[in-house]
Amino acid sequence: MKTTSLPLSILIILLVLTMLFCFPDNGLLLKTANAQSDNPSPPEEIVKLIFIHHSCGENWLTDGNGNLGIALGENNYFVSDTNYGWGPDSIGDNTDIINWPDWFRGSESPRYLSALYNESGQNSNYTRRLPDPGGENQIVMFKSCFPNSNLSGQPDDPPTPGLDFTVGNAKYIYNDLLNYFSSRPDKLFIVITAPPVQDSTYAYNARAFNTWLVQDWLQENNYPLDNVAVWDFHAVLTHPENHHRFNNGAIEYIYNQGDGTSTYPTSSDDDHPNPTGNRKATEEFVPLLNVFYNRWKSGAPVQLPMQSIATVAEMTQAPTVEERPAIATDLIDDFEFGIPVVSQGWQAYSDEGSQTSIKCSPESGVLYSGSSALHINFSIAPASWATCALIYDQNQDWRSAVGLSFYIRANKSGLPFDIITYGGSPEALEGYMSTQVTSREMVDGWVYMEFSWDMLKRPDWESNAGAPFEPTRVAGMAIGIGAFPDTNNQGEIWIDEVRLIGAASLEPTVISQLSEPLPTEPGAPPQAEPVLTPTNTTVGGNGNGGICPLSPALGVMAGAFVFWANRKRKNNSIYAIFNSGRREQ
Repeated sequence: MKTTSLPLSILIILLVLTMLFCFPDNGLLLKTANAQSDNPSPPEEIVKLIFIHHSCGENWLTDGNGNLGIALGENNYFVSDTNYGWGPDSIGDNTDIINWPDWFRGSESPRYLSALYNESGQNSNYTRRLPDPGGENQIVMFKSCFPNSNLSGQPDDPPTPGLDFTVGNAKYIYNDLLNYFSSRPDKLFIVITAPPVQDSTYAYNARAFNTWLVQDWLQENNYPLDNVAVWDFHAVLTHPENHHRFNNGAIEYIYNQGDGTSTYPTSSDDDHPNPTGNRKATEEFVPLLNVFYNRWKSGAPVQLPMQSIATVAEMTQAPTVEERPAIATDLIDDFEFGIPVVSQGWQAYSDEGSQTSIKCSPESGVLYSGSSALHINFSIAPASWATCALIYDQNQDWRSAVGLSFYIRANKSGLPFDIITYGGSPEALEGYMSTQVTSREMVDGWVYMEFSWDMLKRPDWESNAGAPFEPTRVAGMAIGIGAFPDTNNQGEIWIDEVRLIGAASLEPTVISQLSEPLPTEPGAPPQAEPVLTPTNTTVGGNGNGGICPLSPALGVMAGAFVFWANRKRKNNSIYAIFNSGRREQ
C-alpha cells in the first residue's frame, strides 16, 4: 500500500510557522500579513513631507551626518522641516510627548496645523534638489528628543492621563492623538520614536513603550486606516543587530538585543546619536517609509477641502458662525478611539452637598457595536441631579444635520433621564433638553432613539423657556439623570453610536433588539419597578409615526421629576456644570 508524507509535510509547515510567529516574544517581528502587497519603491511623483524635530532630527537630516535629507530627496520626497522657534507661538520649541496634544488636539491646533501643512521652508542644513510641487505637505513625520526616553512608571502600565513623563501618560496621549489622525485620512502621519540614552535607569520602560507603539498601539484601538505608522528609531540605535526595516520582502523588527541603552552616542556625556547610528537609521527608514506611503496611497482619498488650506494669517482670527465649515462626519462618538476631537471627553458632574454619585466612561462588556460603549452608573439622591457631559473646547457647527441619534440600554425600566444639548460657551452653557425614561425594551435589548432639534428645548426654569435648540454654536451635549421625590434613582445606562442625522435619515424607527437581556446575579430577586412606569417611549413605539413619542404616564413622571428637580436646578443648574456642581473623579 502506498503511504503518504502528508503528516511530515504538515509538521514541517508547523515548524516554519512556529519560527516565524514565535519570534516576536524574543524581539523579532516579521509582519507577513501585507508581505505580498508591500511595495518599498519610491513614489512615482514628488510628495511633500514635513518633519517636526529638534537637534537629533536636524543631525539625522544633515548632509555628512545622517544624510536623511538627501536620501528622502532621492526617493521623490520634497522635504521641509520645523525646528526651535518655528511657527505660530513658537510651537516648534515644544516637541516632547506631552506637547503633541497642543499640536494636534488643542484649541490652537488649527493655526499650528495650517502653518505646518503649508510650510515649504528648510530649518536645517540638508541638500534639497527637487522642485516644490506646490500644495500642502502630505506626510507629517514627528519625533521627540532623547530625554523622552526617560519615562517613569512600569513597562506595562495602562494608558493613564497625567502631566508627567510616564509610560501610562505617554500611552494615553498617543491614544488620544488617533482622534485627530482618524479625521485626516488625506494625511500620512509617521511617528518616529525618541532616540535612546546611555543611562539605563528607564531603558526598559523606553523599550516597552516603543514596542507598544509599533506592535500594539493601533491594534488595541482597532484603528481602521492606513494613515498612521510607527518607525522605531530607538530600537535601531540600541544595538547593531536591532533593526526596523524592510528586508527580504517583509518588515523586520528586532528590538531585544542589548540592554536598551544607546549604542551610538556622540560621546560619553552626549546622548545625541552619532553619524554612524544616524546613517544606519537612514538606510533602514527610507525603504520602510516607502512601504508606509504605498500602503496609505493605495487607499487614500482625494485631498479633502479642510480648514487647513487657510493661510496662517487667516487662521489668527476665529471664523464667524457663517464661515464655519460644515461637519465632515455624522459621528459624534462611538467610544472606540478615545476622546472626541476638540474636547476633554465625557465627564461626570453632580449636585454639590448631596449623596448623589455618578461615574461615566467608555467600557467593554455591554456593547451595541465595536469594543466599547459609554457606561453611566449612578445613584441620584431625591431632588438632586447628575450629568455625563461632553463639552467642546470650541463651538461646533451642526447645521448640516437635523438632529442626533444614539443606541441605548439600561438595567432597569422607569429610570428618568434627559437628552441635553448645549449652546453658548463652556463658561456659560445654555441647555436644551428632552426628558425621557428607560423602558422594558431597553432592558431586553438595544433601542435606537432619534431627536430632532425642535424636540430639544429650553426648560421652563431657564430664560427663553421653550425655545428650540439652534445648532449653529454647539458647546456640547450630555445625558442628564433625574431624581425621584423620596427615593434614590439608582441604575445603569449604556450609550453607543452617538451620531448626527440628516433629513433623509430622520424617520420613525423601530426598536433594535440585538442582544440578550442583561444578566442578573444568581438568586437575585426581580428588580423593583417605580410606581410610575411609562410605556411606549421608544422610537416609533406607537406605530403612529414621529420621533420618540411620550406617553401620558411619562408626562406624569416628567412632571413630578421636574417639580422636585427645579428646586435644585434653579440655584445649581445642570446647565452650568462648570460654574457649579462637583466633578466626579
